[in-house]
Amino acid sequence: MERVCKFLKDAGVYYLATVEGDQPRVRPFGTAHIFEGKLYIQTGKVKPTSRQLKANPKAEICAFHNGTWVRIAGELIEDDRVEAKKSMLDAYPNLRGMYDENDGNTQVLYFQNAVATFSSFTAAPEIVKF
Repeated sequence: MERVCKFLKDAGVYYLATVEGDQPRVRPFGTAHIFEGKLYIQTGKVKPTSRQLKANPKAEICAFHNGTWVRIAGELIEDDRVEAKKSMLDAYPNLRGMYDENDGNTQVLYFQNAVATFSSFTAAPEIVKF
C-alpha cells in the first residue's frame, strides 16, 4: 500500500472514476494519504463525487508516471472522524484554505478490498492487494 500511495503522490494527479446511475464519471484528484494503515483520499461532501460514492462506493483510480500506470479498484468508505480529516489536511496544508476538519464539508474516504495493478508496455503486470 505504501508503494501505491507513493506512486500516486509521484504522479501528482490521478483520475478517480465513480458511477452516477449508469453513467461513469471521471475527474482529476491529487490527495493520497496513509492513516492508520489505510489509503485515504479527500473530497468535499457538497461535491457530486461524494453523492456518487454514497450511492455506490465502488470506484477506480488510474495514474500514469514515468512509463508505468496503476489502476486501483475497490470501495471507498467514508471515515467521518475528525482525526482522520485532520491527518489528511495536515498532510496537504494547501487544502486548508478550502477545507477544515470541523467544517462539516471535508470528507475523507479509505479504500477497502482494494486491488492495485501496476502496468507498463515493457513488463508483466504486478498486483498489490490491500
